[in-house]
Amino acid sequence: MSKKLRILTWHVHGNYLYYLSQVPHDFYLVRDEARSTHHSGRSGTLPWGGNVHDAHVEQIRDMAFDVVLFQSRDAYEREQHELLTPAQRRLPRIYIEHDPPQEHPTNTRHWAQDEGLLLVHVTPFNQLMWDSGITPNRVIEHGVLPLAQAHYQGDRAAGIVVVNNIGRRGRRLGLDVYQTASQAVPLTLVGMGAKDVGGWGEVSNAELPGVMASHRFFFNPIRYTSLGLAVIEAMMVGLPIVGLATTELPTVIQDGHNGLIDTRLDRLIDGMRRLIADASEARRMGELARQTAQARFHIGRFVADWEDALRTVTR
Repeated sequence: MSKKLRILTWHVHGNYLYYLSQVPHDFYLVRDEARSTHHSGRSGTLPWGGNVHDAHVEQIRDMAFDVVLFQSRDAYEREQHELLTPAQRRLPRIYIEHDPPQEHPTNTRHWAQDEGLLLVHVTPFNQLMWDSGITPNRVIEHGVLPLAQAHYQGDRAAGIVVVNNIGRRGRRLGLDVYQTASQAVPLTLVGMGAKDVGGWGEVSNAELPGVMASHRFFFNPIRYTSLGLAVIEAMMVGLPIVGLATTELPTVIQDGHNGLIDTRLDRLIDGMRRLIADASEARRMGELARQTAQARFHIGRFVADWEDALRTVTR
């Protein structure tokens, strides 16, 4: 694409937004004075490039954009009418749906019903489960650019779990699964709110790859969500993945090859114990996980897919 686009969006998922900003266009992030939720603009510890800018809520109406990129229901249903001019609301529009449906897994119609909008799902599973209705839609799978050059060591005979606010988010994010497994095998929980349930606490974006690399395997206790970026980031480092055989994960992890997946927690616990006892087997699986991630989730493919989507909506 020859023209450099000006894309207005919201800061919803930091790591995803950082990877998205590798697409060679200018991204303007909605910001208010308080840097409140989804209005934090260019914030945090991520190494934002020069193509990422703030767009103050009081100035957006006077700014020129080429594309509006929604990432939440509230931004689509409410905020666009409060922040954008009528002309801006007629610009090419994309909605990134980061999650599978939560109200009902198969019978939920997506709220963004608009033939002039492009609905982007981040996994094939999500696209399958959502009823996208009249809205044109496609899948753009994740792409990951490692934030640090960390390589698998596996010298800590424990698994690592990366989930934000698992104590508050409960069964869907696998709080009970984590608690049961942590009584049987050593697990290190990191993420926002982790200390509330006995974990380490939050680890910075730049430090996380190194922390993951020191562990023997990555355990994903989540029952029902999109394919977590932390899973792919762990694969990029070279960790074998242990997780529930639900949602998109069974298309990424082959049991016994690049990790262990099952819907029976007792089988997963047995597998984690084997990995703790056999460091060489964990390293073998982890290297295959790294190869899988590099082939399927490399940043070049992600950027090319987004370039194609932007060409589609702006042509």
